[in-house]
Amino acid sequence: MGRAIYVGAQAGEPQSVAASLGVPSWLAERAAKKRGEPLLIQQDEGPVWLLLPAYRPASGHHGGLLDPSPYGRARDVTAGLAGVLADFGLAELQVQFHAASDEETLGALVGLETGAYRFRHVRQPQDRPSLPRLVLDCDPALVDQAASLGVAVNLARHLVNLPAGDLNPTTYAAAAARLFAGSSTMKVETWTGKRLETERMNLLVAVGQAAEHGPALVHLRYRPKGRTRSSRPLAFVGKGITFDTGGLDIKPASGMRMMKKDMGGSASTLALAYWAERTGLDLPCDFYLALADNAVDGRSFRPGDVFTARSGQTVEIDNTDAEGRLVLADAIDVAVSAKGKDAPAMLIDMATLTGAMRVALGPRIGGLFATHDGLAEGLLAAGQERGETAWRMPLYTEYMSTLKSTVADVANSGPGGFGGAITAALFLSRFVGATPWAHLDIYCWTDGSYGGVSEAGGSGQFVQALAEFLETHAPEA
Repeated sequence: MGRAIYVGAQAGEPQSVAASLGVPSWLAERAAKKRGEPLLIQQDEGPVWLLLPAYRPASGHHGGLLDPSPYGRARDVTAGLAGVLADFGLAELQVQFHAASDEETLGALVGLETGAYRFRHVRQPQDRPSLPRLVLDCDPALVDQAASLGVAVNLARHLVNLPAGDLNPTTYAAAAARLFAGSSTMKVETWTGKRLETERMNLLVAVGQAAEHGPALVHLRYRPKGRTRSSRPLAFVGKGITFDTGGLDIKPASGMRMMKKDMGGSASTLALAYWAERTGLDLPCDFYLALADNAVDGRSFRPGDVFTARSGQTVEIDNTDAEGRLVLADAIDVAVSAKGKDAPAMLIDMATLTGAMRVALGPRIGGLFATHDGLAEGLLAAGQERGETAWRMPLYTEYMSTLKSTVADVANSGPGGFGGAITAALFLSRFVGATPWAHLDIYCWTDGSYGGVSEAGGSGQFVQALAEFLETHAPEA
């Protein structure tokens, strides 16, 4: 049997921690110097880990939006512990919380869940080492909350980690339907083939028409039972390019290597739907997955082609590697054109949309564009609270001129490489109408352990932030 002691921010100095826990003061001081890393103490009765989260005082800058949160610090240190537990062959691990707030306890529990995930062990169950049974000294309600959130994050990660040979629009849509089979609050509908053509989803069809497995739009309609906080649903749209060769504007080998992750926005969207249904969220929601494989063959769409979007706007193809905004545009139109009680109160899309955003903000900060200040502020606050930082970027309309076409209403990209994330967002803004809208340009991947993730691969970016947004910051309408 082992023991892990999480020491919260309210515990005070290392000496007082040592006295209250019976830990030698020199070990407590050593742990303080290695904050953010599990400190192993070998004792006769078994290993003991002392967990002191990384600490950095408030910066006083950027309105605190880039500061680490108690939840995020706790999640990250326990994920580090979960990542090494299998090496010890423990049958049981007692997890104790000392001077920890509910936020810290929740973060620590989520970190134990996400830190234990290994893609290889899921793909090759025979190689899966046994993990200890956890004995938790905390509120059972927090355990339930953390289990729902941690599993949702791991779902998004697993979808991104799957090879494109396994996850294509057909298998992806089927997996979404299976996930909610038998649910009384979530209805799943999939459009493919003739239905997409009937619905005038010409941009989505164009992007996916060259692939063996054609494109699909998956609509997950969540309607909780009983009284809700809102009469109008909140809509979410995720980019689901299951593999992106770049099309005829083909990517170089280095750029194509990780393009199985180009459906990361849809993975986070589906994971959020899972979390909403599992927790019984008291807000109606619609989730849309725009799925396509941007492949190359004789049917590939070409630069210079002109298509009429579902909204009626004509779009000239400047670059076939700017395909994500095309599938999103048609899916966004489906969302905002819903009528009556199904008309959305707001719309959020998530997408691994541009390399330009990664150049600007790096892999760990999501780019946020929004037409509604209250919506943007709620998302930024939720991201900071859940350790998934975002930064608001400008919808600078002067750059719309770079998307000018002489033969259509708009081109899908323009000349030059400047402001690419902004012009992509401006393209999408043409399809949202008057609905309050936010666009998250995110990476959905990590090259190593970070943010509650213990291995390289899918990160489930912004699942935790959006869950917090829906619980505490979402508008009511």
